[in-house]
Amino acid sequence: MADTPGNAGLNGKLVTVFGGSGFLGRYIVRELAKKGYRVRVAVRRPDLAGHVQPMGAVGQIHAIQANLRYGWSVERAVEGADAVVNLVGILYESGKQSFEKVQAEGPGFIAQACQKAGITNLVHLSAIGADEDAEAGYARTKALGEKAVHAAVPESIIMRPSIVFGPEDEFFNRFAAMARISPILPVVGPKTRFQPVYVGDVADAVALAVDGGATPGTTYELGGPEVDTFEGLMERMLDVIERKRPIIAMPEKVAELQARVFEILPKPILTVDQVKMLAVDNVVSEAAETESRTLKGLGLNPAAIDAIIPTYLWRYRKHGQYAALGAKP
Repeated sequence: MADTPGNAGLNGKLVTVFGGSGFLGRYIVRELAKKGYRVRVAVRRPDLAGHVQPMGAVGQIHAIQANLRYGWSVERAVEGADAVVNLVGILYESGKQSFEKVQAEGPGFIAQACQKAGITNLVHLSAIGADEDAEAGYARTKALGEKAVHAAVPESIIMRPSIVFGPEDEFFNRFAAMARISPILPVVGPKTRFQPVYVGDVADAVALAVDGGATPGTTYELGGPEVDTFEGLMERMLDVIERKRPIIAMPEKVAELQARVFEILPKPILTVDQVKMLAVDNVVSEAAETESRTLKGLGLNPAAIDAIIPTYLWRYRKHGQYAALGAKP
């Protein structure tokens, strides 16, 4: 991915990206801008989305206010667009931001607005593990959101990534920060398997789908080139930040009790719903591999974990980037 914004020249087409100011959103917005699209970033707080504007040429990217709870704002956001991308999702519930409202009903409102506007180029971001029968509310509502999207726009493309990692992620960064201050590293479900995918690869896949490079009506599963256990991923993270910490398996019941306490906080570090998800493998299915509904099936070569995490986890080393040079502060 080149660093020069807007270097592809404008192609005259407009893409509305719901949730385009978040961790994944900024990469997708940049990739779309590189392909020459004008990008309308639809968010609840446009005043907090200024950081995405420099990712394109002057006037190429702009933010507008949109709230999935209000149909008129969703319809206004898709008006005149050639394609729509929905990235809106939450990791935990807070106030009016419930899984049901944001991840089950919200995608349906967006798809219905697209249907009304005659837009069939809709890319919806879901997650591996989405299942209507899942015990975890996150996974269950992700599946309901997919169902609502396909009901309104059958041609829509669903992208299901595994854990997404990158410089601003809430996975490796969270545990690296914990390892910096804690003498132990407690984990739930140490043998649960994950297939982390680099944020830049997910952005490439979404932009490719918008550009017509994916099969309409298809659900893709996005995972990196490696499958590892939760414990194995933590060992790799500790190796990068050059800290020795015993990895302690936390019983699920104990974790749930702790999570109930954490849920009182404005931004909980662990929820009961997350504990349930950590007990289930999060990898690309055999069916997706066989049917080429993967990154490689899209012609993309996903980046390896060990090639990326040292580029941003160095800040958790005892002496920061100087540790890599063998220097002392």
